[in-house]
Amino acid sequence: MQVSVRDNNVDQALRALKKKLQREGVFREMKLKQHFEKPSVKRARERAEAIRRARKLARKKAQREGAL
Repeated sequence: MQVSVRDNNVDQALRALKKKLQREGVFREMKLKQHFEKPSVKRARERAEAIRRARKLARKKAQREGAL
């Protein structure tokens, strides 16, 4: 990952880097790896996240179709 610093503006480059890392999910992954997670708990969490994503996508799709 690379961020360029323009006009010696390090603050702006740092903000851009943080945004890229956030989008990639690096912060979330670091938080999850701070403590050990049992495989059964990990599977349950991932399954719940997948269901949440699917429901969110279905809601957005229904809202778009309802608006048209």
